[in-house]
Amino acid sequence: MAMLGYTMMPGKGDVDLLLAAFAEELTCSGKTVCGCVQINKDRSDGGRCDMVVRTLPAGEHILISQHLGAGSRGCRMDQNALERAVASVGNAYSADCDLLLINKFGKHEAQGRGFRDLIARAMSDDVPVLVGLNVLNRQAFASFAQGLETSVRPDLKSLLAWFENS
Repeated sequence: MAMLGYTMMPGKGDVDLLLAAFAEELTCSGKTVCGCVQINKDRSDGGRCDMVVRTLPAGEHILISQHLGAGSRGCRMDQNALERAVASVGNAYSADCDLLLINKFGKHEAQGRGFRDLIARAMSDDVPVLVGLNVLNRQAFASFAQGLETSVRPDLKSLLAWFENS
């Protein structure tokens, strides 16, 4: 059975930057990484950032947030765009990849949707999986992982060591 790792960071967007650097490091060393990383882009109008996922290995950029207007407090996630990203990653996934990297085990995964089935598929294919995680979804992730998860320190050196041992 493949390893299921997760990493967490308290700062908003910090885990996104770390996972993108990790994916880049592995790719540059000749490894095949499937999945997605998140890129937050500042908006020129001063609104909250745009959330974009970059699929791996293809590199397609998919905007997964929507602009709800100044002062809005609702969820900015564009569910259709997220599902398009899930489908894109699922279509590109191969059991021959070296790692499945998912930027976040988020609300959709906690509710049984999103990348959840692909994570399970990769594990059954004996492909190591690493996900970003936040405190809000930690309990749902633990329930999903059923004790198979491993916490990985949120730094590049620790992620690389986890990968080498997976």
